[in-house]
Amino acid sequence: MTDITAADVYRLGDRDVNRMGYGAMQLAGPGVFGPPKDRDAALAVLREAVASGVDHIDTSDFYGPHVTNQLIREALHPYPDKLTIVTKVGAVRGEDASWNPAMAPAELTRAVHDNLRNLGVEALDVVNLRVMGKIHGPSEGSIEEPFTVLAGLQEQGLIRHLGLSNVTSAQVTQARGIAQVVCVQNLYNLAHREDEALVDELAAMGVAYVPFFPLGGFTPLQSSTLSEVAAGLGATPMQVALAWLLHRAPNILLIPGTSSLGHLRENLGAVQLKLSGDVLAKLDGIGQSGAQDAPN
Repeated sequence: MTDITAADVYRLGDRDVNRMGYGAMQLAGPGVFGPPKDRDAALAVLREAVASGVDHIDTSDFYGPHVTNQLIREALHPYPDKLTIVTKVGAVRGEDASWNPAMAPAELTRAVHDNLRNLGVEALDVVNLRVMGKIHGPSEGSIEEPFTVLAGLQEQGLIRHLGLSNVTSAQVTQARGIAQVVCVQNLYNLAHREDEALVDELAAMGVAYVPFFPLGGFTPLQSSTLSEVAAGLGATPMQVALAWLLHRAPNILLIPGTSSLGHLRENLGAVQLKLSGDVLAKLDGIGQSGAQDAPN
């Protein structure tokens, strides 16, 4: 079994967590909607992740909806003392599987209570305000009202720590004026580097940066350079993509998701990869603006 402590730890809320975590989104059905194709396999993935040292799981009650949280509860409750479960609010699913903003005070309050109930906890470890923006990219605009609602729920003891997802630097600054922000979860990977400055800005603040779609999401990363580097290291392209993120900055926490035990083991194995300066330079070139070899 891979020793994931090789990737070190970083502070998330009031705990140091291993930098290699797990994202539960893919445990739901196709399109992150409905039940899993294989419930027993989903439960097995969650249990093996934790048995392998994963102590940071990312989820949301709008995955399914309700599906991933209920699976996490079935697989892992009562939870290990050191396990941090991060959830997010700010959206709901339509009956047609659409993703719809849900930022009104009553909607956010309902979402927090849904997460509490389905995870089977009295307080949520971390709740990210998921700003819909451009769905997979942020857009400017005030988040004062919804973040203030979550800060109020935190004061009530229902939430331990607050974070943000799909936000700009200005929105981080605005939120930090209301309550402490312990993490930011945005789109970032080898190909999509729009958050370069924000990663470093948050590192200077001691705030964790959690890239979503670290392997490209619904369109997996594809690059001949990435494949060549992986072949030279005796690794898979996805392992190299994850290792690059771990090398990028110490405040990056990874949450690659999968519903497969094989892929889980592959992802966790990325912590063992050592990337030389030459390899890092080649990989950095993938994300340069205008690069012909840019992934999808």
